[in-house]
Amino acid sequence: MPNGVLVFGEAAEDGALAPVTGELIGAAKSLGGPVTCALLGAGVEGLAGDCAALGAGKVVVVDDPVLKDYLGDAYVPVAERICKETDAAIVLLGQTMMGRDLAPRLAARLGTAVAMDCVELSVNGDKLQATRPCYGGSARARYSFSGMPQIATLRAKVYDPPERDPSRQAEVVKQPAGVSADSLRVKITGRRKEAVEGVRLEDAAVVVSGGRGVGGPEGFQPLEELAGLLGGAVGATRAVCDLGWYPVATQIGLTGKVVTPDLYIAVAISGASQHMAGISQVKNIVAINKDPEASIFKSSRFGIVGDWKEVIPAFMEKVRELKAS
Repeated sequence: MPNGVLVFGEAAEDGALAPVTGELIGAAKSLGGPVTCALLGAGVEGLAGDCAALGAGKVVVVDDPVLKDYLGDAYVPVAERICKETDAAIVLLGQTMMGRDLAPRLAARLGTAVAMDCVELSVNGDKLQATRPCYGGSARARYSFSGMPQIATLRAKVYDPPERDPSRQAEVVKQPAGVSADSLRVKITGRRKEAVEGVRLEDAAVVVSGGRGVGGPEGFQPLEELAGLLGGAVGATRAVCDLGWYPVATQIGLTGKVVTPDLYIAVAISGASQHMAGISQVKNIVAINKDPEASIFKSSRFGIVGDWKEVIPAFMEKVRELKAS
């Protein structure tokens, strides 16, 4: 790929390199050409070596207190400058809180377009082919670009990060932000973090999710027990969250979170397209529903037609037996 690929990496809350950064580098390497990784933030300089170990040939580090929190007024001009300096043909960001806001604003600044929430990327000649879900996840559309650079955001976990090689070296370029804190129109005055016990929903290998058919908040107690047995996390549909039965942070679907566990157990979920958009990359869906015509069965690898109140206890008993043996 002429001029290579520029990816905007991210740091996690604990200060380590966010997993999406490795996935972006993996996607960029699959497209060919040199890979440049841009790291914006405060205290991110030490992460340049991690980017190199994952295969980035060049790392642009903008480590500045003004970039401590993601604010568009601070990040957009810095990102625009880096795009122009690197002259990359393709720019990749994660479909994260930062990427969702930064990518379209960056595209507008650069006079180009952006493909959001992509699940597959390829190159045809010098043109990026971006595939993303449409119609609520029931179909996929492939897009190409007429402008430069070609910008896309990537859904989490659709690409594997390259194998780490600590011996890899990269050219590291340090830059100041060049943005004054006084010029920012928005300031973060406080944060409220919802406590989540156990495995994070986005990182869980097993997700047990409940729909309106569980009947009420008390219906999630056995689901939590099952998730605990399997070392997984609990999710919910939008209807459940709207009713206040379960925290909004656990909502999965088009307007919620996208999850890609190895196993997704859908309990009393009908399978509306809005919910399926959040699990479109899951290979192993097990559906439990008393309605044999529920659309969730069309996307499931295994389906159980029955009352979840009878199925879940029997399933948990079997899991306990297997764990004990």
